[in-house]
Amino acid sequence: MEQMLSAFQSDLSCISLEIQTLQEQSITMNIKLKNRQSVRSELSQLVDELVVPNSMISIILETPVTEQDFVEQLHELNNKINYVKEQSFKETQACVDVQDVLDRLKIKAVTKIREFILQKIYSFRKPMTNYQIPQNALLKYRFFFQFLLANERQVAKEIRDEYVDTMSKIYFSYFKSYTSRLMKVQYEEVAEKDDLMGVEDTAKKGFFSKPSLKNRNTIFTLGNRGNVITSAELEAPILVPHAAQKSDVRYPFESLFRSQHHALLDNSCREYLFICDFFMVTGNSAQDLFNAIMGKTLTMFLKHMDTYVSDCYDSIAIFLCIHIILRFKAIMAKRNIPAVDKYWDTLLEILWPRFEHILELNIQSIRTTDPQKLGCLDTRPHYITRRYAEFSSAIVSINETFPNEKTNALLGQLQVEVENFVLRVAAEFSSRKEQLIFLINNYDMMLGVLMERAADDSKEVESFQQLLTARTQEFIEEILSPPFGGMIAFVKESEALVEKGQLDRLKTDEGGSNTVGTAGRIGRVYGL
Repeated sequence: MEQMLSAFQSDLSCISLEIQTLQEQSITMNIKLKNRQSVRSELSQLVDELVVPNSMISIILETPVTEQDFVEQLHELNNKINYVKEQSFKETQACVDVQDVLDRLKIKAVTKIREFILQKIYSFRKPMTNYQIPQNALLKYRFFFQFLLANERQVAKEIRDEYVDTMSKIYFSYFKSYTSRLMKVQYEEVAEKDDLMGVEDTAKKGFFSKPSLKNRNTIFTLGNRGNVITSAELEAPILVPHAAQKSDVRYPFESLFRSQHHALLDNSCREYLFICDFFMVTGNSAQDLFNAIMGKTLTMFLKHMDTYVSDCYDSIAIFLCIHIILRFKAIMAKRNIPAVDKYWDTLLEILWPRFEHILELNIQSIRTTDPQKLGCLDTRPHYITRRYAEFSSAIVSINETFPNEKTNALLGQLQVEVENFVLRVAAEFSSRKEQLIFLINNYDMMLGVLMERAADDSKEVESFQQLLTARTQEFIEEILSPPFGGMIAFVKESEALVEKGQLDRLKTDEGGSNTVGTAGRIGRVYGL
């Protein structure tokens, strides 16, 4: 029995050793399997990437670049080129065998892509071409430039330089011609250096003065000119000069400015988005590329504006142009396109000083106006105050949308000079009654004009309301003074005493000869 158990124990030990050996063999086989699978996966990818199928060679060599098959195979070729570059760092021997084939295919693809893109760019130059169509066509093949940039940077630079040169000339030619044609439909008669607020009408009417034209632009009145900064007109289609000439339609300068710069805004937005998308640039690189394309055109615009503004005396036109720019800046900011931000700022640096200069000329003209040289005076509203009222209401109504403290300060100076002017003219009347009538008529007219356009709580409206009230009160007293002088004096003294809380003084001796005695008698009558 003992011998049998020993034999059984020996058999169990052998079985345990065999199981252990089988486990070790299983683990070893599993590791070998995983290694083979891993090698197979890598070898499979290597083989797939390094093998250049005949179909790829045929399509790259023979198929037009606009075909979808060519675009797909170009992506595959790009992947293979990148893969071989990665493997070359690992010194994979198989890469050497396929490198020559890939290089030949790359050269052929680059040649075909270069020719296609250059032909598209050259098509921009054809007369009457809508360049947006070939631009949109290029965007469909934006991967072509990406392929060139990754594999042949010199060709990519050539294409980019050619595009910049072509579009720069196209934009410059178009905007130079458009600006020139626009200026031909401006009002023939514009404000001149003598068209100032304080200049007498007779001074501007000489023997050789021009007759009033049908399309003469307004100088001090806003009229419908303010519509140019409303949403409806601000982004309206641009003006067509030859159509305007054909129908003999004329426009104020701000309308021409709006049309010119709306065209610039649209083209700039479209161009900036295109170069960011097609040439794959952002930030400063995108701005530099945009400047290379549009820089010549923007410089031409600035020179044109500088020349025009230096001899312009139409302050309303310049102020409207300033507000057009502020709105166009807001539109581009909303679109998140900073392409022409610097241009807008430079333009404002040209317009603001000129606007301030013209306002200062008007202020000076009113300050130096001699009432004795204005001819026969009457008590009706003066034409100079009407000019001021129209002009001030125009500037205030425009300025309310984008308030500017510098403008408010200049308007404040202008208002002070006008108030002084009105007082100087009033002093020319011999009687106080006529002086007051003149003041009331002028204050009332200015207040009425201002209230049509400016807000009721504006400083100008409030100031003239106070002046009108004071002069009206004084006129009433002037009229009532002869028959009711004593009564008026009594009312004033009584009001003063009531305000001081001295009601007892109203009950003084009724026999007194002064007005306070009279006040006592009337006070008792009324129960005071």
